[in-house]
Amino acid sequence: MTRVALVQLASPYEESQLERIERVEQMLLARADEGIELFVLPELWSAGYLAFKHYEELSEPIDGPTVSMCRRLAIALGAWIHVGSFIERDAEGKLHNTTVLLSPNGEIAQVYRKIHVFGYESLESQLLTPGTTLSVVETPLGATASTTCYDLRFPRLWLEVSERGAQAAIVPAAWPAARRGHFRLFTEARAVEHQLWVLAVNACGTQGRVELGGSSRIVDPWGRVVHECSETEEEIAVVDIDPALVAEVRAEFPVIEDRLAAEDYPTLGA
Repeated sequence: MTRVALVQLASPYEESQLERIERVEQMLLARADEGIELFVLPELWSAGYLAFKHYEELSEPIDGPTVSMCRRLAIALGAWIHVGSFIERDAEGKLHNTTVLLSPNGEIAQVYRKIHVFGYESLESQLLTPGTTLSVVETPLGATASTTCYDLRFPRLWLEVSERGAQAAIVPAAWPAARRGHFRLFTEARAVEHQLWVLAVNACGTQGRVELGGSSRIVDPWGRVVHECSETEEEIAVVDIDPALVAEVRAEFPVIEDRLAAEDYPTLGA
């Protein structure tokens, strides 16, 4: 079994970025004695997803305050930390919605820049540059991929994750309450399609006039919801999951084995 913690957070406007980083650090340090091997945080929790007017000033390099705090935590807790995502300012000054996965020694094990930046009633697609790379790395969950929020809606991205051998996918999100049903649908669908664990950690609370959906969840390779957090409140949910279930499900019901190679589908006749 692998013990994971879903860290569902709110990002109220009246709290500064540095205040929030310090608060979250203390929240996680308080769980030091629970044997947690992996902590997962939401999308853009330190800045606040909807703080579009302030993205430039809230942006930071990859070794900025958000990742630096999480690096301290990884070392102090002896645990993997998925920092959720933050507004990264790269060497050229471009901004990205970037996730970082840290190993227990504080080393960067994975970086993923959100490929599908969001445009509907959002300025993300205007302000941020999409990523161009995808990776799968070994963690206590097995071969693990990172995607972010809106990426849940794009099956081809998930097919690529699956083709690269992912047994688990971590999905930080800032999904609104208005479309909470879609969040639940897509997390279950992606788990069933690709017979992998989905760990989706959503933001909660209100930012401006928008209510975030909470409901952070773990879905197993059969599509069963192992745990779901509150729709509205901050929460650290500690859950034991079995990475070996992926192999068991794939052996019993060999969907992936029966799937054609991607290049074979275009050859099918009309």
